[in-house]
Amino acid sequence: QVQLVEFGGGLVQPGGSLRLSCAASGSGFSIYAMGWYRQAPGKQRELVGTIGSGGGANYADAVQGRFAISRDNAKNTVYLQMNSLKPEDTAVYYCYAVIYGFTSTLWGQGTQVTVSS
Repeated sequence: QVQLVEFGGGLVQPGGSLRLSCAASGSGFSIYAMGWYRQAPGKQRELVGTIGSGGGANYADAVQGRFAISRDNAKNTVYLQMNSLKPEDTAVYYCYAVIYGFTSTLWGQGTQVTVSS
């Protein structure tokens, strides 16, 4: 059974940085794409960014130039480096993974990121 476990949320001041990580546990699988969504209170879940198996990443306009996604294929882990954080980045962040041969997307448990002074 494959599971995604997230680490790294917390409270940070505006302008600060935070790094999230998400590791896929289990064996015998290959991940096609990984990425991050977020959901702020009272809002719909929105895509933050995604990264393919070759390392190419795409980002939402709201985070372009401030956030960076990377992955370590050997560790089945995806990272989200968040810089120049703003209060509007406050949300629960969810990682996801699309796995070859799986019919549905896997999701992490979510981690709270709060940007406040």
